[in-house]
Amino acid sequence: MQLDTEFTRGLGLFDATMVVVGSMVGSGIFIVSADMARTVGAPGWLLAAWVVAGALTVVGALSYGELAAMMPRAGGQYVYLREAFSPLWGFLYGWTLFLVIQTGTIAAVAVGFARYSGVLWPWIAEDHYLVAPVHLSSGYAVSLSTTQLVGVLLIGLLTWTNTRGLEYGRIVQNVFTTAKTGAVVGLVVVGLTLGWNHAAVADNFGQLWTRRGFSDITPGVSAATAFGLFVAICVSQTGSLFSADAWNNITFTAGEVKDPRRNVPLSLALGTSLVIGLYLLANVAYLVTLPFASVQHAPSDRVATATLDAIFPGAGTLIMAIGIMISTFGCNNGLILAGARAYYAMARDGLFFKPAGVLNQAKVPAWALGLQGVWAAILVLPRTYDEASHAYGNLYSNLLDYVISAALIFYILTIAGVFRLRHTRPDAERPYRAFGYPVVPALYIAGAATILITLFVYRTATTWPGLVIVLLGLPVYFAWRPRGMNPRH
Repeated sequence: MQLDTEFTRGLGLFDATMVVVGSMVGSGIFIVSADMARTVGAPGWLLAAWVVAGALTVVGALSYGELAAMMPRAGGQYVYLREAFSPLWGFLYGWTLFLVIQTGTIAAVAVGFARYSGVLWPWIAEDHYLVAPVHLSSGYAVSLSTTQLVGVLLIGLLTWTNTRGLEYGRIVQNVFTTAKTGAVVGLVVVGLTLGWNHAAVADNFGQLWTRRGFSDITPGVSAATAFGLFVAICVSQTGSLFSADAWNNITFTAGEVKDPRRNVPLSLALGTSLVIGLYLLANVAYLVTLPFASVQHAPSDRVATATLDAIFPGAGTLIMAIGIMISTFGCNNGLILAGARAYYAMARDGLFFKPAGVLNQAKVPAWALGLQGVWAAILVLPRTYDEASHAYGNLYSNLLDYVISAALIFYILTIAGVFRLRHTRPDAERPYRAFGYPVVPALYIAGAATILITLFVYRTATTWPGLVIVLLGLPVYFAWRPRGMNPRH
């Protein structure tokens, strides 16, 4: 497998690790623990759910390392699926990535940035409309609020800076990822020291496994029983795995990493281990500061804000808003930088718009960046509408719920690709071999498949549509596929 030569190799190990960390840490860690706590019903099981997500993430990253070292090409996971199985599987992943996974996440993170900007500048508000909602049907509308406008402008700004060259994206990524990592470390340190609440510690750690205040998963199934607890831990992974997702983004940019056979696998291991460690410590900080009921019922699920408010009354909201703005800015830069490289690789195979496979004078895929930015900005505009409560939601939030399961399918397939390529290409150069092969990668597949099956059974409304989105790519693939395309590259 040849290395890419058309790109500028400007990312060292630190830079690559910052892409991993920066793409993973957005706003999820500051929010999802509330819903997870309501699902699993006990502090110990909340931490256990995060341990499960952490183990899956780190093991997945260590397994991906073999593929990254073996095929250090722009496009990453798309290339791995193409080479291990066929161009069809690579395309279905790339299709879902462009349609929802990457662009939907970019839209969500951009609007998250805008929402927290509203704490500093009240003019930015979700009900401050420049274009009032225009209803397209009973359940859907489009609008342009000042929050949506700021989200679109952020996507536009970061897309433009990334078209200027890798150096711009690298600097933004390093500065903001370092800053937000420091912010999470600060949250942990402050929570474990100034936030230490003897009543909360006694409540949470004195009754570590005592289940209380949990919500039903489906009628008759809850964390009250052993089986219900198992289901609850699996279902709660939608929050923790989503918060820890996007670690694979560095593989998309492998064509721009120095010494990629070493640095991509190493950055995956270092980045995921650092983030998961911080995530676990952040949850401990929540639990030593807040009683468990306060974690479960934090206002608007903003557990980190409630934690800081308990430590710095009246100032927590402002501190957390600034921290999340830094975090989401850096996160979106990493997502925008990395995603375009996957579409570039698809276009080079004739499976995406042809201009996306061309680099500009700055040696970056400007067309791919632009297409991604436009679609992500479009996803900011549609709204869902609940007639009963007259409340507006965001369409991308529904789409992201749908593709959690689809993303898990592609992770399982990619790690299955490690086994397949060991069989079909036993003599291929493998500078790094998957840790604990075959047992550890097999455990990942088994664990992730168990979670996936549980989601399909108990979260049908938000999992089956994700499968439909993936399958919609089938006719697109056969219409787009170049004539005479070899089924294997």
